[in-house]
Amino acid sequence: MANPIHQFEIIEYVRLPVQAVDLSFTNSSLAMVLGAVISTAFMTSAMRRRAIVPGRLQMSAELLYEFVGKMVKTNIGKKGRIYLPFIFTLLIFVLMGNLLGLVPYMFTYTSHLIVTGALALLVFFAVIGFGLYNHGTHFFSLFLPPNVPWWLVAFIIPIEIISFFVRPLTLSVRLFANMMAGHIVLKVVVSFAIGAASLGALGSLLGVFPVLINVAMLLFELLVAFVQAYVFAILACVYLKDSVDLHH
Repeated sequence: MANPIHQFEIIEYVRLPVQAVDLSFTNSSLAMVLGAVISTAFMTSAMRRRAIVPGRLQMSAELLYEFVGKMVKTNIGKKGRIYLPFIFTLLIFVLMGNLLGLVPYMFTYTSHLIVTGALALLVFFAVIGFGLYNHGTHFFSLFLPPNVPWWLVAFIIPIEIISFFVRPLTLSVRLFANMMAGHIVLKVVVSFAIGAASLGALGSLLGVFPVLINVAMLLFELLVAFVQAYVFAILACVYLKDSVDLHH
């Protein structure tokens, strides 16, 4: 059976050590570049004509933009429209990482905690930065919900601080764990099919069942790719709402 963890191995294509920092171009870097190029090419070609009666490509781009816009408005409010480009880019980046991982011999960069962690920290520091910009030091009142009895203050504030600083961990681990687990299971089932096929005619017949299971799981992973990108984006909206409305 092939090693199911091998698909997550980082492979250096161009080594670029800069003092103590490793800036080498890897298979993960290539996947990110391809994701950026494909998504940019799609949006550019879809909105090039800007026809009053849109074609299929333009309609799909407009529906995606309206979907994200509605998500931002629902979860952040009208003042959250300023975050629309950020959330849209975040959703597309995560979605492309999830989808590219389903292509044979491609790398799933969202299956690495360093990538999902960096995205989660980006959201985390955006909340703090915009929160301080919009509310000043009053932003820290976020850790003390209104109408809390005085005798509970000493308990509530530490709980709120811990829950706030745990956000990057939960946001990053959720995406990374789901993508890694799904790809490991796919690899294991494919290995069963290949192993059965090597046993001869009977093995080839038995190998049909793992193949059918793998096709079903591949379709399920396709659904998971969209769902996880949506969950990541909507949680980012929920967290960014704290920089607009301190208590909601």
